[in-house]
Amino acid sequence: MKITKQDRIGIVLFLAPALLLILVFFIVPILSVGVTSFFKWNGITAPEFTGWQNYAKIFSDKVFWRSARNNLIWVAGACLVQVPLALIMAMVLSTKPRGWKIFRTVYFLPQVISGIAIAMLWSAVYNSEFGLLNGLLKLVGQGDSTRNWLGDPKTAFTCVLVYGLFYIGYFMVILMAGISDIDESYYEAATIDGASRLQMEWHITIPLIRYSIMTCVTLAAVYALRTFEQLYLLTNGGPANRTSVLVLYLYNQMRNNNYGGANASSMMLILTGTLVIIVVRRLFAEKKR
Repeated sequence: MKITKQDRIGIVLFLAPALLLILVFFIVPILSVGVTSFFKWNGITAPEFTGWQNYAKIFSDKVFWRSARNNLIWVAGACLVQVPLALIMAMVLSTKPRGWKIFRTVYFLPQVISGIAIAMLWSAVYNSEFGLLNGLLKLVGQGDSTRNWLGDPKTAFTCVLVYGLFYIGYFMVILMAGISDIDESYYEAATIDGASRLQMEWHITIPLIRYSIMTCVTLAAVYALRTFEQLYLLTNGGPANRTSVLVLYLYNQMRNNNYGGANASSMMLILTGTLVIIVVRRLFAEKKR
């Protein structure tokens, strides 16, 4: 079908509002952040051009590198633990065992609860005096193992990381939707050929929902990179910056009225996110034969 000049005009007119919104609320702010990252600016006095000085300062800051490392651990945990767990649960519930709707609702329930409420709940779980975790340890005779979980540098980051990886319901629903679109004839043919359920999941389900898995991995990586409110409420980056991440790092830069440094940190976060997305797409790209 040949596209006429009138069709092209119509396409442009339909796309123009969305393109305008992206330009105003996405492209322009990123360009503004990129430009101001080369200035020394406290938000009050006039910006002073300093070149690469802001980047040099954050690259020499140990807290920045610790924050970047923690972010990468979050990304790895989300992609290698959270999404696989969601995939397993999606494959199990897609067979529609007894009570599958109840389990689907239970796993998705945390996604509809405020993140602040969830953070407060886990803060109570980890509380050193009346927390559920210490209470359970005392109950089973492991009172010597109790500690201030979020205040101990050895356990703080592990605790907040484990808390974040529990929530798989969002990705599970996406994957279940992908599985529901698979034609049942594939499984019927595999059953006739004597394939086990595990073989059918590995050779039929996973390949056919490849792009759903890629979407979940991409979203998990993005969510991991922008992690902020949970850590801010639970530890505020402490103790000794052990749980700091890049968003929290740049937030603290802004609190110190160092907007140039905060914008430089923002550009590094944007660059990291872009590289992560590129890597994910490359990993899931089909090889051309």
